[in-house]
Amino acid sequence: MSDDGGRAVSVIAFIGSVFSPWYAWSGRRNPANHVCINVATYGPGGRFTMTDRGTSALRQSRDCLTVGPSSVRWEDGCLIIEINEISSPPLISRVRGRITVTPTALTQVELPLTPEGTHIWRPFGPTSTIEVDLDAPGWQWTGHGYFDANFGTRALEQDFRYWTWGRYPVRGGSTCFYDAVRMDGSSLAAAVHFDADGQAQTIPLPPKAKMRRSLWQVARDTRADAGYQPHQVKPMLDAPFYSRSAVKTQLDGEETVGVHEALDLTRFRMGLLKPMLAVRVPRRARWHFNDAP
Repeated sequence: MSDDGGRAVSVIAFIGSVFSPWYAWSGRRNPANHVCINVATYGPGGRFTMTDRGTSALRQSRDCLTVGPSSVRWEDGCLIIEINEISSPPLISRVRGRITVTPTALTQVELPLTPEGTHIWRPFGPTSTIEVDLDAPGWQWTGHGYFDANFGTRALEQDFRYWTWGRYPVRGGSTCFYDAVRMDGSSLAAAVHFDADGQAQTIPLPPKAKMRRSLWQVARDTRADAGYQPHQVKPMLDAPFYSRSAVKTQLDGEETVGVHEALDLTRFRMGLLKPMLAVRVPRRARWHFNDAP
């Protein structure tokens, strides 16, 4: 998010694009054949890009992940994201430029989201600065950011009905909440504070507080001090099964604005959603690198 709160950006690199209808229709047999660098920008001139690409578009090394024309690499303590994508309908245009994420420190922790370890959350850099430099008017800014990863050996909808996640900058670092209802009816409720040195500490869970539903009527809640009513201050992504927004809450007496996500996997399992998603997630199976033989 930008320092003034007016703009934001989200970038997700997928090997096995979990929200791609093409990956679902393939039976999820080959994750490397459904790769993507999803870029969404929020604010004036915001765009959404999510192209499902085939195996020929994927290159990996220890410090770099390349998917077709875009890449993510680790260099000198920074995550450098080079973007060259085409946004989805109805606002079709090129989204190009560089985003640099600089964590204050890297953590050494991870959290299993299921007892079997079929899904793992890995918060690499929960407190970061971000520098955005895109080829569009007004899209050169700095702010605060976040860098994490999720790994899974099963489809999300196989193990979960619903989850919410939130990351809030607070004095001395960041606080993250993960709440989920699993398919077997059990629940996950985690609250972790990360200091500026990357040290993680579980903290007592503040009470859950319901928020207004999204435009697509996705249920939402987050954590807040008792008696405080969290609320959305900036809409971001609004889909039939997924909501991302900037939310203001209060933690230990400190008001803070962070990024909140809610994911309704019961809705995501509905077959009708896949053709709708295909409009926003085009499939481009073939890719040829210029230096390829």
